[in-house]
Amino acid sequence: MRDRVHFGNIKQRQVSSVKDKRVFLLGNPSKTEALEAFRDVEEFTRQNATLAGSDVRNNVSDISPGDVDRIILLGGDGTLIGVARSLGENQVPIIGVNVGKLGFLAEFLVAELKQTFVQALGDDHLVSHRAMLEVSFARNGSSPDHSLAVNDCVIRAGQPFRMIDLDLSVNGAPMTRITGDGLIVCTPSGSTAHNLSAGGPIVQPGVDAIVITPLAPHSLTHKPLVVERSCTIDVVAESVNEGTTVILDGQVSYAMGPGDRVTVRRFHQDFLIVRNPLHPQWHHLTTKLHWGRLPNYDE
Repeated sequence: MRDRVHFGNIKQRQVSSVKDKRVFLLGNPSKTEALEAFRDVEEFTRQNATLAGSDVRNNVSDISPGDVDRIILLGGDGTLIGVARSLGENQVPIIGVNVGKLGFLAEFLVAELKQTFVQALGDDHLVSHRAMLEVSFARNGSSPDHSLAVNDCVIRAGQPFRMIDLDLSVNGAPMTRITGDGLIVCTPSGSTAHNLSAGGPIVQPGVDAIVITPLAPHSLTHKPLVVERSCTIDVVAESVNEGTTVILDGQVSYAMGPGDRVTVRRFHQDFLIVRNPLHPQWHHLTTKLHWGRLPNYDE
């Protein structure tokens, strides 16, 4: 009986503290489902926490870690990735509410958010730290442009779809020349995106590593490589096509010409995502990507 009373007291203190949590609500204006759910979640948040602000246009300019404890984001994985990248150094734990397709990073449904609201806002053990990449792109010796990638930096051959040659170095040491369709450099979070489709390894999100995966290499020896988080990866275009492109998270792109250099390293700040307490650790891998599913021998 004492245990039950004690647990009840703890739960009451959690509810009280969550009332003071400052929440900023974002939505994806291009998704009808997000717009429909936005007002519902906004009103629910206003009743159960402190609504620090809301913007259905996904504008993060008014958000800073000192002013906001959580971001509730209504959208899909692409929306979440774009917001995490836009936050830059000012990362705030994001509760992703999936109104998209897969929902691999955006783990919550609206009903699940309401059910677990106290935990999602009050339990910092649910906050997962995920690596980001800092990508520098220098056009043939010029001053580089800098950007971030949450999932990956991809170099793709592009039109006219001939094989390209990329010189790869790690920590300043030349490694190899890759001839093929391009190259993927990704975070553990991004290992289940383009990297997975290209035959790269699935990496647990908390692993301190960077994955390098050649795209359709014209060689039997160019296999995916996992390197330490501290590594700096340089890729120089030796021979490329007119349409060869550097693509960050499928959302930011640079045209790549001969002599251009891409430098990728671990960004000093992680992006923060809140895990759904209703789901076990490997839930999305096994239920959404069907990893390890046995064949149906009855068919």
